[in-house]
Amino acid sequence: MALILASTSPIRRQMLAQAGVEFIAQKPDCDEDAVKDRHDGDAASLALALARAKASSVRAGADDLVIGSDSVVSVEGRLFDKPADRDEAAAHLRLFSGKRMDLSSAVALVANGDVSFDHVDTAHLFVRELSDDFIEHYLDADWPEVSYCVGVFRMEGPGVTLFEKVDGNHFTILGMPLLPLLGALRAHGAMPS
Repeated sequence: MALILASTSPIRRQMLAQAGVEFIAQKPDCDEDAVKDRHDGDAASLALALARAKASSVRAGADDLVIGSDSVVSVEGRLFDKPADRDEAAAHLRLFSGKRMDLSSAVALVANGDVSFDHVDTAHLFVRELSDDFIEHYLDADWPEVSYCVGVFRMEGPGVTLFEKVDGNHFTILGMPLLPLLGALRAHGAMPS
């Protein structure tokens, strides 16, 4: 049995490795835009749909397990993608300033081509008032790394300075509900219990 992480995310790889999970990583073959275009629901259900699609997109053997994960940010009901460029990143940060950001992270596990487990969790991050000067300095310090991050932040880096308060699970904020996933892996015999 192989455990495959359908992700190019360094932080998701790091979370699994630090938990002692043995896995191989593959880039998912998933059209995220098509999933988003078909979606008619909230941010949490979109994150779940993307996680399922990513896990289902990887070719795997009959005994293999595939993990898919994704995160979606919404502010005042508007969904946000990763910024296309630095100007859009600055525009996103200006829109987030002084508001609550809802970050939904989902994980799905596919066995024999079927989703055998999925889970989504939402954290609430309260963005402090951000000046244009701060935004420029912040992007100078952490660009292009945050260009790969929905919400334009890495909590494990300077992104922590964006917030005045955070309500939610640490792993959800990093981008994958790790503890429920570990429980599912144990249930599937992919980890000792």
